[in-house]
Amino acid sequence: MKRTFLLLAAAMVLALPASAQTTTTAPAATQLSVGHRRAAEALLTATNSEQNITLNIDQMLAAQLAQNPSIKAVEPEMRSFFAKYMSWASLKEEMVQLYANAFTEKELQELTKFYQTPIGRKTIEQLPQITAASMEIGQRRVKEHLPELQQAIAEKMKK
Repeated sequence: MKRTFLLLAAAMVLALPASAQTTTTAPAATQLSVGHRRAAEALLTATNSEQNITLNIDQMLAAQLAQNPSIKAVEPEMRSFFAKYMSWASLKEEMVQLYANAFTEKELQELTKFYQTPIGRKTIEQLPQITAASMEIGQRRVKEHLPELQQAIAEKMKK
C-alpha cells in the first residue's frame, strides 16, 4: 500500500507542467507585487491549472485502480489524501510563487495572452493527451528493453 501511495505521488509530480518541475524544493515565499501575483494567477487560470490538477488526480487514481484492483477498498482514503495535499486549494499559493519566481510580470502577461489565442487554447487542450501518450511510449520502450537492463544489472552484481 505504501508503494502505491509513493507511485501515485511520483506520478502526480510527473504530471505537473514541465516548468513546475524545474525545482526540487518549494519556491521561496517572496513578497510579490500585486501586479506580479495577478499576472501569475491569470496565467494559471488561462492554462486551466485547477481543472488539470483535478483531472490528473482522477487519472492517476483510475490508472492505479486498474493496475491494482485490490486497492479499491482504500480509494476513499486515497482521494481524501490527494484532496488534502494535491488539490488546487492546497497547491495554488506555491504554484503562484513558482511561476512568479520563474517569469517576470511582463513574461507572465505575454504567456497568458498566448494561451488565450486559438493555438494557445489548442495547446492546453492537446497537452494532456500528448503527455499521456508520451508517457505510454516511454513505458512501452522500457518494458520492451527491460531484459537488457536486467541482464546488465545481473552482470554488474556478479562482479
